Amino acid sequence: MEIVEQFKSLFEPELVKALDKNARLVEVKAGETILDIGQTVRTMPIILSGTVKVSRIDEDGKELLLYYVNPNESCAMTFTCCMQQYPSEVKAVAEEDVQMLTIPINFMDEWLVKYPTWKSFVMKTIRNRFHEMLNVIDQIAFQKLDERLVYYLKEKSKVTGSTLINLSHEQIASELATTRVVISRLLKALENDKKVLLYRNQIKLLRDL
Repeated sequence: MEIVEQFKSLFEPELVKALDKNARLVEVKAGETILDIGQTVRTMPIILSGTVKVSRIDEDGKELLLYYVNPNESCAMTFTCCMQQYPSEVKAVAEEDVQMLTIPINFMDEWLVKYPTWKSFVMKTIRNRFHEMLNVIDQIAFQKLDERLVYYLKEKSKVTGSTLINLSHEQIASELATTRVVISRLLKALENDKKVLLYRNQIKLLRDL
């Protein structure tokens, strides 16, 4: 698989060969669910291109954004489910068209012992995602909603590489576990402060945000 070539700088040659032999290339369209809550995890993903949004959903259907998975990254929750053989406790949705490698979970334990770079990759992924979830907890516990909104917009811009964010107020409210009315009011205040420009289902971030 030619696409595995990009991992030569990340993994040792033997692991690259193992990926080439055992991984499968999967393409997912933007908006499609990759992993749902309660679903059995059967493969470990590594994102090649695009971005995946990982969220928690409560009993009422409210969504809380946990983190994004970007190219050359994987999902820590998938790893933990693999190792404990638990059903997924998160929902993963393709933010953009996504290409990813999927690796059967039966290789997890074997590769952790056999390949130092795989062990490092898994532990780094878990550590980074843990810090991101701690950041989410800190925001909910200690920050006002307007501060959370600004952080959310900046993170979304960083992930997409664009200052133009294509989201409705309803979508943002869902990811921040609040209401559309509240988000619309806060966005209007940011526009009045000349920090954003609001369009239909689009938000343009300005330099002073």
